[in-house]
Amino acid sequence: MTLRLFFHSDDLKANVEVLDCTPQENEFAVVLRATLFHPQGGGQPSDTGWIGESQVSRVVQEPERIIHFVDRPVPLGMTVIRIDEQSRRFNTRMHSAGHLIGHFIQAHGWTPIKAHHWPDEGRVQFKPGDAAQELDVAAVQQALDLWIADDLPRLTSLREGAREISFGDLPAYGCGGTHVRSLKELGKVTITSLSQKKGTLSVHYSVD
Repeated sequence: MTLRLFFHSDDLKANVEVLDCTPQENEFAVVLRATLFHPQGGGQPSDTGWIGESQVSRVVQEPERIIHFVDRPVPLGMTVIRIDEQSRRFNTRMHSAGHLIGHFIQAHGWTPIKAHHWPDEGRVQFKPGDAAQELDVAAVQQALDLWIADDLPRLTSLREGAREISFGDLPAYGCGGTHVRSLKELGKVTITSLSQKKGTLSVHYSVD
């Protein structure tokens, strides 16, 4: 199983061992013993970057390993991996903002069912509970602005072997994604719209 270094490290560079490199059509599929690359999943796009001099275009999670797709072959053995910092920072901010939206809406009687933390497509969706309250853009925006101004720190814990993420005293979420160290790193989060269709509440947002 690939060791997921991103579970406990914000590093963007590491020395790791290349275990396998297999041609696949116009790409090469690379398996590392350990990786800083976050695969696509949990509503978050995959990291991009480099394995040695080979460019990583996408990263995919399989049941027992993580596959890195690159543009040229990578020799087996030790090499340096580097995460594209700009892309990682953006994905991390989008994912963390989605958590805050989830906290606020869930506290008002809604159950989160799906999240999509992609550029220009940020949204979190909810189903109503028995006590679901009506909400508007201004209420959600105000709550996020206050949490960000308080600069709540990220807390990481393990519960029954599962990784959980929280900010300050907000409830923890089980999550394998990447997150800001504290909320001021989010910068400006904008709630762009709330909409309901067939009982599903969709909260759309962006980060600047």
